[in-house]
Amino acid sequence: MSNMDQVIKTDIFINGDVRPASDGAFYDLYNPARPSELVGHAAAATRDDMNEAVEAAHAAFPAWAALGFAERATKLREIAKALTANEEDVKYRSRLFTREHGKIAGETLLEMSRLGDRFLQAAAYGEQMAIDEVMGPAEVGPQFDTVIMRQPRGVAALIVPWNWPLSILGAKLPQALVTGNTVVVKPSEDSAMAPVLTLQIIANMLPPGVVNIITGDAKQIGDTLTGHPLVRMVNFTGSVAVGKHVMKVAADNLTPVTLELGGNDAALILEDVKLDDEAFNKMYWGAFGSSGQICMALKRMYVHESRYDEVVDGFTAACERAVVGDGLLPETTMGPVNNARQFKVVTDMIAEARAKGADLKECGQVPDEELYNGGGYFQRPALVYDADPDLKIVREEQFGPCLPIMKFKTEDEAIAVANDSVFGLCSSVWTADAERAMRLARRIEAGYTYVNGHGPMAQDGRGPFGGFKHSGIGRNLGYDGVLAFAEPHSVSSPAGFLVE
Repeated sequence: MSNMDQVIKTDIFINGDVRPASDGAFYDLYNPARPSELVGHAAAATRDDMNEAVEAAHAAFPAWAALGFAERATKLREIAKALTANEEDVKYRSRLFTREHGKIAGETLLEMSRLGDRFLQAAAYGEQMAIDEVMGPAEVGPQFDTVIMRQPRGVAALIVPWNWPLSILGAKLPQALVTGNTVVVKPSEDSAMAPVLTLQIIANMLPPGVVNIITGDAKQIGDTLTGHPLVRMVNFTGSVAVGKHVMKVAADNLTPVTLELGGNDAALILEDVKLDDEAFNKMYWGAFGSSGQICMALKRMYVHESRYDEVVDGFTAACERAVVGDGLLPETTMGPVNNARQFKVVTDMIAEARAKGADLKECGQVPDEELYNGGGYFQRPALVYDADPDLKIVREEQFGPCLPIMKFKTEDEAIAVANDSVFGLCSSVWTADAERAMRLARRIEAGYTYVNGHGPMAQDGRGPFGGFKHSGIGRNLGYDGVLAFAEPHSVSSPAGFLVE
């Protein structure tokens, strides 16, 4: 074992101090490629720790909120530089991230860099937030001068999942900070250590109490955070079931929530689409980047019947090039599923499809058969051709390396099947006709539609991100994502007093 792979411990962070949980408890994290390999121990915080973190954030709020938008934006730009200033530390945190999470090394580096980019993006919105909306007397009705300003809410609870914790933090944390909120961050217990070390860099650059970091079992401490009377905003990314629970707990204090709850994204591949290696490569990464463990991944593929065989052949060939194994190895393009619970969800879906006679193919290369069959949470890309729409692999979110491929005849049929889901997060339209793409996008019940691409590499972070239906409430990213952390405050006077 190299020095970079030593078993480590990570602590919580409250009011500027790194410290263990109040009762000294930790829990273990293991490598999903080798579930017997201990990676480290993360602090298992108590309810008392969570209460103290919220109180520290509440105490720090007035001074942080009193700073101007420009001052806070400057802090965010400094943080963006600091996150990647130490190249060896970035490598260490990235390697740790792969070992505790399982995703391939290239993706962990992408996350580390994306977080800084999102701090810069949020900082740019600070100038826009600083400009009050000013309205003189209206043409009709009572005559007033009115100024509309934006004020921070207070303590924001930021809860992130295990799949892309740093990227998802980048859609919440800098937005909360630039608007003047203080925060308590709760990373997922399934991927905590590299996020905690990264968050500590951020927290140490800010006044004590502005950023507080708590790890541990959400079942034990989650309600203490989301139901705390001093928490003025909850921003949660995770499952539908937990999102509903968060909303119920927050409702006791009428705490506003933003919920991003996953999806079952449909891709509509039309008869006029240009199909080549680049297109199939985009489809592959849209579906199976991070082993398919992405909320905005391509999860249902609908293909016009005239191009179905061509798409199946080309996409299957792309999947056959997948190299499944240890995410630390440079040749690996697909690592394991992150945890045993999600691994069972994925493999049960595949087993059901197989048991019901589906045309199913598992693709990809496995250079290390011993590792692949050694108890790690590995699953080769599994494709279900001409899938029965009643299969779980079609109806439910897979969140793993399996995908159904189905046919459609008409545009109306394509829209109907795309919208036939309780989810409505993302979607994609693949066509050579821009006007057609826009016409179909307007009919899809989704918060984001990609054209001739799908997933993180096809997404413009300037656009608001979130979903319809069970995919959630509210938006992250873009200017809307910043506004979510601020309350509008209107000030009116008789005409001619505030506005010259």
